[in-house]
Amino acid sequence: MGLGRGQSVLLVPPVLLLICLRLGTGLEHINCVPQLSSATLAGTLTQSTFTLEQPRGQFSHLNISDLDPIWLVVAHSNAFRNFTAPQRVEDSPVPADFPQRGYYLTLMANRALYPSSQPGNQLRVLRVGNDTSCLPTTRGCNHPLPGPGPYRVKFLVMSDKGPVAETEWSNDTHLLQAEAFQAAPGSRSAGAVVIIALLSVLVSVLLSVLLTLLIYSCYDTCGSTSISGQGESVCMRRYKPHHLFSPPQAELGS
Repeated sequence: MGLGRGQSVLLVPPVLLLICLRLGTGLEHINCVPQLSSATLAGTLTQSTFTLEQPRGQFSHLNISDLDPIWLVVAHSNAFRNFTAPQRVEDSPVPADFPQRGYYLTLMANRALYPSSQPGNQLRVLRVGNDTSCLPTTRGCNHPLPGPGPYRVKFLVMSDKGPVAETEWSNDTHLLQAEAFQAAPGSRSAGAVVIIALLSVLVSVLLSVLLTLLIYSCYDTCGSTSISGQGESVCMRRYKPHHLFSPPQAELGS
C-alpha cells in the first residue's frame, strides 16, 4: 500500500534529522577544555603569544589512530561559533585567512605526542603564536597573533576521510597590551617644574658669566696690542707750519 502525498511530506523532516544525526556521530566529542599553562613560566601571556597545557591522554579513543593529525583551532571569540571543520587537510585555513574567516588551524601533532604520562623533566606546554619564521600562507604555520584578542581554541582530530573528533572550546584568552605612558602625579610634576626652572636659571647665569669673561678677554687683548710690527718703532717729528713764525730781524735788515 503506497503512502499518500501528505504522509510522505510528514516523513521528510524525520529522514533529514536521521541523516544529520548520522553525520554528526562521525565527529566524536571529547570532554576536554584547553587551559592556559599553570606553570610559573615567564611569558605565559605576551602581546602576540599565549601558552597552553598539553592535552595529555585526551585522544586515546578507538576511532582515533596514531596517524591522525591533531590540530589546534585558533579563533576570535566573536567568530568561533562560525567554525566549520574542513573535510580535507588540504582545505585547512591558514593564518593568512584569519582576518576574513576569524579562525585557522595550527600546531599539528599526533596522539603519540600527548601521552597520559611524560617524564617529569619534559615541558608539557604549547606556545601559540611562537613561530616568526614561517609564512602566514603556509599550512600549520604558528604565526604570531595579530592583536590582543580575545581568542578561543580547541583541538580537532582529522583523518584522510575528514574530521574525527574535537574538544570543547576554551575560555576567552586576552593577550597583554602595550601600556601608554602615564604622566607623573601632580605633586611630582610641580617638583619637576621647579627643578627645571632652577636649572634653567643656573644655566643662564653660567652662560652670562662666560660671555662676560669672553668680552673682557677680547677687550683687554685688543687694547694692549701695538700697531707696529714686532721690533719696529714709529717716530713722528713735530711739524710747525712756517707761516706761524716771524723771520729773524737780522735777516730782515739785510
